[in-house]
Order: sequence, then structure tokens, then C-alpha cells
Amino acid sequence: MSQTVPTHPKPGAGVGTEVGVALLGYGTVGQAVYRLLTENSEDFTHRIGGPVAVRGVAVSDASKPREGVDPALLTEDAMALINRDDVDIVVEVIGGIDYPRTLVLAALNAGKSVVTANKALVAAHSEELAAAADAAGVDLYFEAAVAAAIPVVGPLRRSLAGDKVNSVMGIVNGTTNFILDAMDSTGASYDDMLAEAMALGYAEADPTADVEGHDAASKAAILASLAFHTRVSYDDVYCEGISKITAADVEAARAAGYVIKLLAVCERFTDDDGVEKISAAVHPTLVPRSHPLASVSKSFNAVFVEAEAAGRLMFYGNGAGGNPTASAVLGDLVGAARNRVHGGRAPGESTYANLPIAAFGDTRTRYHVDMEVDDRIGVLSEVAAKFSANGISLSAVRQEESSEGARLVVVTHKARERDLAATVNSINELQAVKSVNSVIRLEGE
Repeated sequence: MSQTVPTHPKPGAGVGTEVGVALLGYGTVGQAVYRLLTENSEDFTHRIGGPVAVRGVAVSDASKPREGVDPALLTEDAMALINRDDVDIVVEVIGGIDYPRTLVLAALNAGKSVVTANKALVAAHSEELAAAADAAGVDLYFEAAVAAAIPVVGPLRRSLAGDKVNSVMGIVNGTTNFILDAMDSTGASYDDMLAEAMALGYAEADPTADVEGHDAASKAAILASLAFHTRVSYDDVYCEGISKITAADVEAARAAGYVIKLLAVCERFTDDDGVEKISAAVHPTLVPRSHPLASVSKSFNAVFVEAEAAGRLMFYGNGAGGNPTASAVLGDLVGAARNRVHGGRAPGESTYANLPIAAFGDTRTRYHVDMEVDDRIGVLSEVAAKFSANGISLSAVRQEESSEGARLVVVTHKARERDLAATVNSINELQAVKSVNSVIRLEGE
């Protein structure tokens, strides 16, 4: 695979050099970045080796009063701010894809390092952005794009660069974790907990990106790219949200010793032909209550990494919010500013492995299938025969009486997704099966 050959990084400007910063966006995160940078300016000077000066703040309406910032710094012309000669680093906290892409590319092409918290932008355009940064010999930092304050991008880029990462599995969306955790602890319905999440500000007025898994899928693409040294885009990630999870599903999981979490699951595996491949997916998942991810509550995030030499690692903390996200942005800003003062360059994109991305149907997982069946002799053998016909073995079977007849719960061993899906379809065709209540994947055992 051919890769962009990076130019030599720019030499350091020297200790004491003032570093000019353009801040694009002054929402919740932008305000926190500006405030912390201003309040702790002396500390940042010592950490960097020179002072940091915010040259301007790009906003959509400069006439609107904004607390905590000098109105003279506000501008509606983000492009002009980026192109100022006294701007060395551009911090993008606008959100969205198309407009930020234009601005970030302009900054990189102009030889300005970029710090962004924009997971959707990075997941959609990592190749283009990395190539622009390499061509200009500048930095592209995006720690805040995944799990806010939790340092996971840096460890995957640097600390684990000498290891082989086999899997990354995590809770990377605070809204869905809040909803599922509350459903588990109170027995409430999905609709009730979504309404509460919106009332408390955990969910947006349009919560689709969160509850349907799109936000987590962008983060999964970034994590898989870093972990497996292979370019993975948002479109490569299988995505399934939590809107169909019911209180009955949560209660059934509890009875079986599990908790339901929306997980990003990124794995390296060898297929039946001996070819090493990778996969990335986001979906509701049953996690054993003994697993570290099961105890992640409320809107917290956690990322669980398994590497050959390092073993199991977990990164846990606040995965959203103004201050936590600003913490990650400022950590990146210090790195970019130090390189400006002292010389050097942050690690760039590493896609040398170029592993094939498996079709989701070829990945392997375990299933927990909950169904209502006739309460008569022979039903279990009929259901089991459908699994056997597709080469799937059963790990556990539980049957109990219900008001409609009998409830049958089947847990499988690992099998290919397409075989499991075909099995579920064939089970639905059995006369003895009244309904398949839920089909949920299982990880962590």
C-alpha cells in the first residue's frame, strides 16, 4: 500500500515564542476551552515553553453577546482568521462535517496544525486530512473525538504502538449508557428514560445520532483505524441502535446475569481461509455483570483494550460535556504548541497493515435468543434442529412457563453472523414459535 510521504516537520521556533491560536466555535466546548486556557495561561506557558495567545474566535453571529470572551476577538470570517500570519494552531470545535472539513483542510494546507474534537469529520475524512497534514508537515490531533476526557487515542497512537492490539470494545456514547443504565436500575421503559435523558440535557432535541448508534459508529471507526493500523471509515462500521430495547429485554438480561450496553466492538480475527481481517460494529450487547464494562454507569464511558503484550486495559471516565472535552482539546493543544516551539511532530496516520475489513456477515459472535413457544413436548428439539442445520452449537438453554405458553431462551456459542441471522429467520417460520422476543449479541465471556 502506498502512503503519503510526509515532509520534514518544521523546526522549532524557539523557547519563549508566542503561539497563536484560532478557535473555531464558541459553544459549550469552545467556551470551556477558552476559559481554561485563559485562567491557566501561566501554567500553559511553562508546559509549552512559550505563551499561548488566542488570536480570534470564529462564530456564526458576532453580534450575539457571549459570556467570558472579549467581543473584539469574535469574527464571522473563519477562513480569514485561519489565514492570519500570526495563527499557528487552529482548534475546531464546531461540529458537523462539510463546513468544518473545508476549514480544517484550509488550515492544514496553510501549514497550521489542527486540534479537533469532531469525531464525524475524522471518521468520514481521515485519509484526506492525514494526507494534508503530512504534506504540510504539521500536526493533526483528535483526542477529544473519542470519549472526551478519557485518554484513549493517545495510548493507541503512542503507548501501544509497540504492541499488537487484538480488540477494542467500549461504551463510547453517554446518552445511550444513561438510558440503558437507568432501565436496568429502575425497570423503566426505553421511552420514559429517553424522555428523562432529554429533560436532563443528556440527549439532544433530536437524539437519533445517539440512540441509533451513529455517534458511536464514528468513534468505532477511529478506534479501529488506530488499533489495527488500517483505514476504517464510518461506512465500514455495522450500526444498530437501542431504540428497540424493551424493559422486558433488560429484565431478561438481569435474570440471566447480564446487563445490556451499547458497545463499539472492534476486533482482529483470522477467517476460515486463514486470512487476517478486522471488523468494527456498534450494537446493543449483553455483557456479563462480572465484566468491568458492566459497572460503567450513568453517562460515563469506558474503553476496554486487549493487546498481546499489555494484556487487558480499561480506560474510564467522563465521555462528554464541556469541561471533559475541553481537557482533551487542551492536552492536544499543548502537544501541538510544544512542537511549534521546540520542533518535532506528533505521530501521523498509520495504515501500513491495510488489513481487509470483513463483511459483517462473516464476523463471529454469540447470540442470546428469547422466544415465546408452544408449551408441548418436542418444541426444544425443533428449535435446536434449526441451529444445528446452520452449524451452530448451543451453550445454554432455559425454558420456563409463561402466560402465552412457554418462554425459551437460547444462548449460542460463537458463530458467523450470517448463519445466526439465517437461523433466526428459520426459527420464525416454525409453527411452534409464536414470536421471537429479542435477539441480542453477547460479548465479554
